[in-house]
Amino acid sequence: MMQNKVIEVLKTIYDPEIPVDIYELGLVYMIDVNEDNFVTITMTLTSPSCPVAETLPPEVEEKVAAIPSVNGAKVEITWDPPWDKSMMSQEAMLELGFL
Repeated sequence: MMQNKVIEVLKTIYDPEIPVDIYELGLVYMIDVNEDNFVTITMTLTSPSCPVAETLPPEVEEKVAAIPSVNGAKVEITWDPPWDKSMMSQEAMLELGFL
């Protein structure tokens, strides 16, 4: 399924300040794949002043768009709801010593 391929790619992209990928961090709120295999990803960042605010969304778009049979990708950044550490997966919490 296309969504699983997108998730696999998202798990290769890391927030440079935290040694956990953006998917496990809970930064990805929604992945929408339309009938034309165009992927829209709704995500947030750890904070509005995140140092990768300018570079992370284009990196996500580029890597997702490179998946065979994906016909493009767009990242929409949202601050609602604001990210907090409770959104991380158990794997991420364990990695960062929160469990």
